[in-house]
Amino acid sequence: MPSPYRAIFSAPGSREFSAAGFFGRMPLSMMGIGVVTMISQLTGRYGLAGALSATLAMSAAVCGPQVSRLVDRYGQRRVLRPVTLVAVAAVAGLLVCAQQGAPEWTLFVFSVGAGCVPSVGSMVRSRWAEIYRGSGRDLHTAYAWESIVDEVCFIFGPIISIGLSTAWFPEAGPLIAAAFLLVGVFWLTAQRATEPVPHPKSQHTGGSALRSRGLQVLVATFVATGAIFGGVDVVTVAFAEERGHKTAASLVLAVYALGSCLAGAVFGLLHLKGNPGTRWLVGVCAMAVSMIPLQLAGNLPLLAVALFVAGLAIAPTMVTTMALVEAHVPRTKLTEGMTWTSTGLAVGVALGSSAAGWVVDAAGAKAGYAVPAVAGALAAAVAFLGYRRLAGPAATGGRGQDDRHLRTDDDEHVA
Repeated sequence: MPSPYRAIFSAPGSREFSAAGFFGRMPLSMMGIGVVTMISQLTGRYGLAGALSATLAMSAAVCGPQVSRLVDRYGQRRVLRPVTLVAVAAVAGLLVCAQQGAPEWTLFVFSVGAGCVPSVGSMVRSRWAEIYRGSGRDLHTAYAWESIVDEVCFIFGPIISIGLSTAWFPEAGPLIAAAFLLVGVFWLTAQRATEPVPHPKSQHTGGSALRSRGLQVLVATFVATGAIFGGVDVVTVAFAEERGHKTAASLVLAVYALGSCLAGAVFGLLHLKGNPGTRWLVGVCAMAVSMIPLQLAGNLPLLAVALFVAGLAIAPTMVTTMALVEAHVPRTKLTEGMTWTSTGLAVGVALGSSAAGWVVDAAGAKAGYAVPAVAGALAAAVAFLGYRRLAGPAATGGRGQDDRHLRTDDDEHVA
């Protein structure tokens, strides 16, 4: 492990909560694609599969920020465990209904419940923020590390989910995803020493973290960015199936995540100077441009190469996003603020996967890659329009008015 990464794990308990976060985040890459694979195998209908995946994502988008808001007030353990049990029970209901051929409305009802999952990545990042508050360089490396963990989940998650659902039985992928969620959340919440201390109710003033103008830009852009990811996932599965290699879809999507993982590892070693908002804008635009070559890929090897290149822009953009969230959201709402970016992605994934599913059903898989291309163009447009909100300093900074003097020193390191 390169020395900057080794250094951040000198903090007591950091290895354990990061490892627990890895397991807890596996469903992020497994559940949606697992449902798509399961439903497409059981019914052959990609439109229905995409709609159910979109329902999962939309439910997570609605519930996630509210769960994180409760976490900021009452703590991770008290909130995450009951919420996780509800989600796991709903997944069980969804799988039983799908296997028994129950009416479609029951699938949507249980999908809503299954989407009621905590944003485990935000929980882990809030622990890093608590440990390395005041040390921008270490926090930058920690955020980069967590982006690498995210991408490792996206490398292995689809492989496990699609592989089990196609080689074992259709419901296997979502089933194992629920097991990962249960293990990860209960392991994470068992670690009380590194859990951020809840803030008193009197400090939770000013309404939602989404009132931050800078956070609004990040979330709006991430809606379009999420549509890229949702569209790519659904269309790639259909693209591989049309060519008689459906199981290869997991490997192609893993290559996509691998590109992001490698870029994130390198990015975490750098100590760049300049405005983080500018780097974020460049990253969003790079993600948009990278969708163009997908329209030209005529076979799986070429598609894998195009997706690998596209993945190089993802992790650096995500790392910079977390730094911007911390700069524009008050400390008492940090977990909620981080979750709102995940919510934007979830909404986008819902829209992208649903739109891609209908396009695939109507015009074939190759035409479906127009969905992430359009989404990329929208992301770049929103980023350009909202850039001024991110380019300047936040009114209070991510650490509150009293700590404003720390932000200048931290930003030099994060930059």
